[in-house]
This record gives sequence, structure tokens and C-alpha cells, in this order.
Amino acid sequence: MPHFLTQVAYTEQAWQSLLANPQNRFEALRPVFEKLGGRIVNAWFAFGDYDVVLISELPDNVSAAALSIAASAGGACKSIKTTPLMDATEGVEALRRAAASGYQAPTSRRTATA
Repeated sequence: MPHFLTQVAYTEQAWQSLLANPQNRFEALRPVFEKLGGRIVNAWFAFGDYDVVLISELPDNVSAAALSIAASAGGACKSIKTTPLMDATEGVEALRRAAASGYQAPTSRRTATA
């Protein structure tokens, strides 16, 4: 099943709610992932640009997008960034396909003049 990295930044109001009622939001999210056919592999609080980081398994990109949309609509997140992840085997296969694709970068046709 595909893996996804999700990074979340909470709103000020979400932090206020969590301070008033400390809770493990990861446990509250588990049924949401399960309803979408996936699971949380692991999750962490963080600091910096994002407050929460999750690694999850979901059946497809549509399920990952649905999760991001639902969380965004809830109002507790000021930003959500979801990144599809590839394992090393998939990454090497992507490299092989890229090498065989025939892609050429655009070049400038201008010549230098004196």
C-alpha cells in the first residue's frame, strides 16, 4: 500500500483547544484513516514550520487527498502538506524509466556575439 508523509501546522485556536484539553490527536485520527482504508504508521509532534508529522499508508492518492481536504475543512489546520513516498525499489525503477525516457532539457539557440 502506498505511503504518505503528511505535515500539519495547527491554527492558534487549535493550540488553545489542545492546551485547554490536552489529548492525543493521533488516536482520534486512527478511525478516520481506517475509514479511508489506511492506517497511521507513526506520528510525531514537531516544531518548526509544521507542528505534526505523520507517516501513513493509504490505498491511493484520492484517499490521501480526501484526508487532507477533511482536515483542512475542520478548521484546526492552517496548512497541510502531503507527500507521496516511494520505497527504494520504486525510486530505482523511476530512475531507470527516466534514463530511458528520451527527455532532453530545453537549450538556448542564441549564440554569443562579440
